[in-house]
Parts: sequence; structure tokens; C-alpha cells
Amino acid sequence: MNKLLPVALCGALALLLSVGCAGLSAKAVATGPTTDQLNAGRGYTVFRGNDGTVANWNDLVAVASGADAVLVGENHGHPRGLPSAAALFEDLVAKAPNATLAMEFFERDEQANLDDYLADLTKEDAFRVAANRTEGNYPRGHRHMVETAKANHRSVIAANAPRRYVRVARADGYDKLRTLTSEQQRLWRIPDELPTGRYWEDFQKVMGAGAAAHGPKEDEATQKKRIEDTFRSQSLWDWTMAESVARSIQAGRAPTLLVVGCFHINHEGGTVLALRKLAPGAKVVTVSYVDAESSSLRDEDKGRADFVIYVGEDETQK
Repeated sequence: MNKLLPVALCGALALLLSVGCAGLSAKAVATGPTTDQLNAGRGYTVFRGNDGTVANWNDLVAVASGADAVLVGENHGHPRGLPSAAALFEDLVAKAPNATLAMEFFERDEQANLDDYLADLTKEDAFRVAANRTEGNYPRGHRHMVETAKANHRSVIAANAPRRYVRVARADGYDKLRTLTSEQQRLWRIPDELPTGRYWEDFQKVMGAGAAAHGPKEDEATQKKRIEDTFRSQSLWDWTMAESVARSIQAGRAPTLLVVGCFHINHEGGTVLALRKLAPGAKVVTVSYVDAESSSLRDEDKGRADFVIYVGEDETQK
């Protein structure tokens, strides 16, 4: 199978299928991965993506804590990658007094549910029901990040566009979204422009491979239209998440750490490109978790992100 495909299934292809740090409370640690799992997450070799040299964990935390935005690309649900990302957010909270969490996995119309939970106006059971959180879409690593934010009085930003509007972007285009009310329109950001270059090229490869593996054979014109329509919706996601991060930075909440599927950030992916447009001059650090084993930076991963961390294959997906 094309190695790009599992990553994209965390983002673009899903559209088709769906139409221990000082200062942290004991509660925050107890409600997610174990302390051993978090510490193991700090123990992976960290490679600098530009030249493959090794950085230690403290180097990563130091660079991230001095950034405006930290974009963490994960493989959704990975049992080793998620604890490592959760440990990174823990360490940022301990080091940076304004560190804030943003998540792809909560949509903007769920912000009030998050805020009520963070303010102790609702308990976790009620929050899970209101936000439709299950073990499948709220893995322990994500939960731990939210609990870390809650225990340390940090914000959590529901960064993404609601899926129903993403479907509209795909099926009917941005002009349909522009006809909706101002109250609706605050829930997404229409792109100023669609990306070209590597992100668009990789997207086409992924979507073509996805169709070959999961659906009937298409003629060239049908496939071209499907890919263009889906890229339009993918870009709505990218720009909405980037705008959410840019607003957080502008409000003085830095670094803002966005947890997102790695396809969105790899090799200056769409979310990175959009953020650079919306927050010019902001210091953006990217971290990409790779579901493979390697003792050095692989050639195909050069430039993947500022920091690249190999966490091995997800055995639960075999």
C-alpha cells in the first residue's frame, strides 16, 4: 500500500468515507497515558528535519516553547505517538505560562462544550455526551492533553470547521457557504487561495491511490473532479485551523500547540501554508510523528518537519 494513504485517511479521504512535569496536578497525569508511557514518549530519538542531526527532547521543548505556534502532526490514535505528543504539551505547559492547546478533532461549534468542561460547569460524562466523544474519537492521548490544560487553567481551542460545512464546500463550493448567515460563517474560514506545489501534488497521489483501493474504477474526468472537489474541502479545514491558531497567537496565547493529522503539516502542508499567510512573521515550529522505525532521518522524510520522530508502526491497525 502507498505509505501516504494511511496518513490521508486521517484527513482528506475521511470526507469520502463519511458522506511528568513540575506544576502539573496528579489528576492531569492520572486521566490519560501512564507516567511510564509519557516518559517513554520523551525517550524517542528526535531528528532535525533539515539535516537529520539528532536533537534531545529538551532541545525540542526549548525550541517549541519559544515559538508562536507548534504544529504537531500525528497518526491518529497511535498508541506511542499520542503519549509522546501529550508529553510535549505537558512540558510546554510547565515551561511557557501562555501555552495553549488547539485541536483538529474539535469543531468550532463545540467550543462552548469545551469551555463549560474546562470551567467545571459540566462533568466529564456530560461533556462527552455533549461533544459526542467516544474512545474512538477521543483517545487517551487527546484526553490527557485536555486534562493537562484543564488542570493548569489553559484554554483549549476547537480549531476545525464543522464537518457539515466541509461537505458543503466539497459538494457545492465556497459560493454556497458565502450565502449563509454571519453566525454560520464564523464557523469556518474560506481559503484566500488554494495551494499549489507539493501539497496539491501529494494530495492528488493520495486520493488517486485511495480511489483505487476503496472504490470502483473511475474515468479520468470523474476522478479529476472528485479530487478537486475534495481538495476544496480539505483546504477549508486547513484555513479554518490556521485561522484558529492565528487568532490565538494574536490574543497573546503563545505558543499555541495544534494537534492535527500529519498530512496537514508534512513538507509545508496546507495548514502550515495557510498559517504563514494569516500570521506572517509568526515563528512556526512543526513536529511530525512517523509510524515507522528508523535509526536515522530517511531520505523521504527530509524536510518533512522541523523535528521528525519515529514511533514505529501502529500494531493495533494490523
